[in-house]
Amino acid sequence: WHWGGCSDNIDFGRLFGREFVDSGEKGRDLRFLMNLHNNEAGRTTVFSEMRQECKCHGMSGSCTVRTCWMRLPTLRAVGDVLRDRFDGASRVLYGNRGNNPHKPPSPHDLVYFEKSPNFCTYSGRLGTAGTAGRSCNSSSPALDGCELLCCGRGHRTRTQRVTERCNCTFHWCCHVSCRNCTHTRVLHECL
Repeated sequence: WHWGGCSDNIDFGRLFGREFVDSGEKGRDLRFLMNLHNNEAGRTTVFSEMRQECKCHGMSGSCTVRTCWMRLPTLRAVGDVLRDRFDGASRVLYGNRGNNPHKPPSPHDLVYFEKSPNFCTYSGRLGTAGTAGRSCNSSSPALDGCELLCCGRGHRTRTQRVTERCNCTFHWCCHVSCRNCTHTRVLHECL
């Protein structure tokens, strides 16, 4: 095979990303160091997810010459890897005693230093509304699903009669006429 020489310019992208994203970081506190580390972990993920792509050249489909290059991963691929790393992020503490029994995070690890607030319950101090009373989807395993959104507290189901405009038609010129349709809607709300 023959190296194409037209790979995505990851070195330039990494340098530009460092200058663009990291330039907003100010100070020398733990948040600053955490953000710099996580920014670099993201760039490292892009680099490690690059894949070789090849194309054959030759008469009538033969592969007499194969040209290959390195291609950037899709944003979805990078996001999936970072999501997995987010779920396994390591908590770090600030100190320079030099006797830390834990191994330092690798360049691929994501880190945090303060626990996330509990978004399940109301907190005026933090400005979180909680999830009580929120509408949820009882059949969804995703973020809008009752199991996840209601934080394990369960949900109530109720029916509601709703009247909406339906069967609308446009009349020339310039009028729309509709019928009123009444149907029953099943609603699910977090306890």
